[in-house]
Amino acid sequence: MHYSALSISKLRTGIMIQQLVNLFKLRIGIIMAVTAVAILAITPGPTTPTVWQMVILALAVLLSSASAGAFNQYMERDLDKLMPRTRNRPFVTGAFSHSRWWLLSMLVLLLVGVAMAGFALNMIAALYIFLGAVTYGVVYTVWLKRRTWLNIVIGGAAGSFAVLAGAAVVDPNLTPIPVIFAIVLFLWTPSHFWSLAIVQHKDYAKAGVPMLPVIIGDHATAKVILANTLALVAISLLPIFFGLQWIYLMGAMTGGGYFLFRNIQLVRDPSPKIAMSNFFASLIQLIVLLAFAVVDVQLLG
Repeated sequence: MHYSALSISKLRTGIMIQQLVNLFKLRIGIIMAVTAVAILAITPGPTTPTVWQMVILALAVLLSSASAGAFNQYMERDLDKLMPRTRNRPFVTGAFSHSRWWLLSMLVLLLVGVAMAGFALNMIAALYIFLGAVTYGVVYTVWLKRRTWLNIVIGGAAGSFAVLAGAAVVDPNLTPIPVIFAIVLFLWTPSHFWSLAIVQHKDYAKAGVPMLPVIIGDHATAKVILANTLALVAISLLPIFFGLQWIYLMGAMTGGGYFLFRNIQLVRDPSPKIAMSNFFASLIQLIVLLAFAVVDVQLLG
């Protein structure tokens, strides 16, 4: 009997953790945190970042991103229940009550992340972290998502602010390397997300969300993704003119080339299967780009 009760307790704990991971969109938060730390590591500046600064930056970005992700789910409960991909989210299922206490918790989470960055890093980094959360939580979720296909284009600036936050830890002044990577993240987000939107085309149409595939169709969207990715890859090569060297160039060309290859496949066959492959290719491209940038700076910088 004791063993059975213990097993039930562990099961409940596991379910709760899974619900929180879902609510806070921790996968997105981890991508943003890793991006911020990578940019911190490659940004030239008057000071050398410490391990503790990296840890604090990662936690601050993760907390603010979690706050914005939870707010997104709180505001979109009505949409989420219409789509199979999101109908198991905790505010839809009733696992978490749709109460104002959750809004307060999200605000506290954001304030803790921003305050942590402000006190331990600097106020400019804290400002960028705050702006990233507001862009995703308010600009994208509240203002744009239900109104225009440009929602994810403008909302993509949230990732750009993570880049600028990482750079600001080393040098609060805007310099070419972080600005270029901020543009890269801005361009990366639509190519990344529109691929998923093709997969979820019918769900978005049913929910009345004006994602690009719903507005112009999957094939036309695939062409837009390819054009956007061409701009993304071209911009991603520019850091070699501002201090990064051949290791980074090799990574940018390899990751970018693979992403473009998947984009071309998507134009030829804009099916959900190929769109999902393109979605994962976008993640590979970003990871390769950041990893080779860090290695380049550590070995050749």
